[in-house]
Amino acid sequence: MARRSSQASVGLDRFDLAILKILQQNNCTPQRAIGEAVNLSAPAIQRRIKRMHEAGVIIANVAVVDPTQIGRGITIFVEVEIGSENVGAIDEAKRSFAAAPEVQQCYYVAGGADFVLVVTVATMSEYEDLTRRLFFENRGVRRFRTLVAMDRVKTGLSVPITVPGMTNGASHSSP
Repeated sequence: MARRSSQASVGLDRFDLAILKILQQNNCTPQRAIGEAVNLSAPAIQRRIKRMHEAGVIIANVAVVDPTQIGRGITIFVEVEIGSENVGAIDEAKRSFAAAPEVQQCYYVAGGADFVLVVTVATMSEYEDLTRRLFFENRGVRRFRTLVAMDRVKTGLSVPITVPGMTNGASHSSP
């Protein structure tokens, strides 16, 4: 589970924010290039990145894979209602959804549903198997609603970052 920290409690300054902005665009950008972009030395960049990892600001370094390139081209959004409002049922649902590799993202939400899942599968038959496993066989699930994506217009996990003194249109491209 991701740690929750405010910018103030972690002590992020404009250099940290600029570094994060670059890393979100391309996490393979060399520290030397980041240093040149933000006017710091490569060792200073390394220390700052390490501190942000330790503080839980940076929670993972991953490759973003296009699911269509590996045969998992169907993206489905699922709204799930849990039948019982008790903590045990909610926690069990969280564990079940988090353990399913087909579930890319899972959000516990307020509103008409209890959870919203982002699922990727290769076929609708695979999704049918997943619904049996996660929803029909789980007595805690009251109902679920499926929304199938017709097109991936925008995907990503980048968090918008405003760096004081830097225009919003400024970007960095690595060599």
